[in-house]
Amino acid sequence: MAGPEASYIAGRWKETATRFDVVNPATAQPFAQVASIQLADLQEALQSAGRAFPAWRGKTARERGILLHRVADELVRRKAEIARLITMENGKPLAQSEGEVAMAEDHLRWFAEECRRVYGRTIPHHIEGKRHLVLKTPIGVVGAIAPWNFPLVLSVRKVAPALAAGCPVILKPASQTPLSAIALAQCFEAAACPEGVFQLVIGNAQMIAAELLSNDICRKISFTGSTGVGQELIRGAASYVKPLSLELGGLAPVLVFEDCDLDQAVQQTIIAKFRNTGQSCIAANRIFVQKTIYAQFLERFTAAVEGLKTGPGLEPGMDVGPLVSQKALDGALMQVGDARAKGARLLTGGERMKDLEGYFLKPTVLEAVSDSAACMCEETFAPIAPIASFETEDEAIARANASSYGLSAYAMTRDMGRIFRLGERIEAGTIGINDGAPTVSQSPFGGVKHSGWGRELGTEGLDAFLETKHLSLGGI
Repeated sequence: MAGPEASYIAGRWKETATRFDVVNPATAQPFAQVASIQLADLQEALQSAGRAFPAWRGKTARERGILLHRVADELVRRKAEIARLITMENGKPLAQSEGEVAMAEDHLRWFAEECRRVYGRTIPHHIEGKRHLVLKTPIGVVGAIAPWNFPLVLSVRKVAPALAAGCPVILKPASQTPLSAIALAQCFEAAACPEGVFQLVIGNAQMIAAELLSNDICRKISFTGSTGVGQELIRGAASYVKPLSLELGGLAPVLVFEDCDLDQAVQQTIIAKFRNTGQSCIAANRIFVQKTIYAQFLERFTAAVEGLKTGPGLEPGMDVGPLVSQKALDGALMQVGDARAKGARLLTGGERMKDLEGYFLKPTVLEAVSDSAACMCEETFAPIAPIASFETEDEAIARANASSYGLSAYAMTRDMGRIFRLGERIEAGTIGINDGAPTVSQSPFGGVKHSGWGRELGTEGLDAFLETKHLSLGGI
């Protein structure tokens, strides 16, 4: 890639002596080295963001939107290069990486326009001589902590609305996938972003999070990652009363009802389960199929899974890539073994692909899986599809909700009454009905229960970075 493989602080690339390897999960070999910052570098970034805030918040919404459009233009110009970087550091098939770049572009353009619609309101007065107004103002400097599974789009999902709202952003990417974040920083540089408005810090996660929590310059943290880390941030934020937006773990159920279009149900469940090699917080984690169509679904779904092409993401036509690490592969194999020990039947897959160098697991289907199996109780970041049967709608909803997570859920049905009942009763922030890929820029995204706080995307995604103020006017 062009440019230094380093952090971007105060409008400059920050080279340091401390470096770490970036590993290609398709080969299990390092292919790049990236510089890691120290605490003083992060404090410099915070000071720079603090200095940039007054001028950036003072820009018109149109001016802020113009910058986001210019960054989107740069992403489009470099789409092929950046998609290749995502595949090399993350492992996902190249076509999916290209889709990630396209979605990141769409997020940037959505918030470039939506920031023009940050409306306040007037409130009817109750005492003569008074008037009441509600104003929306930017919260201040934002620390954004992004994960490795969608390294570009989940960074942009935080950066774009914060900047649109008038908040400078310091982005911390995952150490497994820093290169796409560096490419994003290069796009901001090429778009002539003012100094301190967007910065990139790469380094030790605990050190960076601790400073963002404790430093008064940082007024909010937006985090996507595991529920365990989210809970640590909550404990840390309590000491400083610092606002958090948290998109955490998921355990998405899929409910396949007897009135569904069976071919469509199979196709959409494949998308929900195997996109990004199953390494998604909204990936289908537990598949429940009504008994009357259980055998038919199993036959068609297993055949479809066996038809998926698995291999290095840079090779043409791949559907499934490698897992991100050996640890992830070991965890997936443990879940397969646990499910089988608890009575599940393996229909296909279930083992490492020994003919490939990287961290590849054969796409796996397990049936008659116990609700007590690890893969039905813990988030499965792997191409493993556990399937069980149900009899009634009430049973399906109860089992879908029998989890501390509530990020997303899916249902395959053509019954309109059922669709409304599911929307009202399923405990999840997003529910895809006959839709295995429900996330879009203009609709809110986020979870309930242990899956997080707040919403990203849509109008709500912009509100997350705005303060609401009441202005009471007397003597009128």
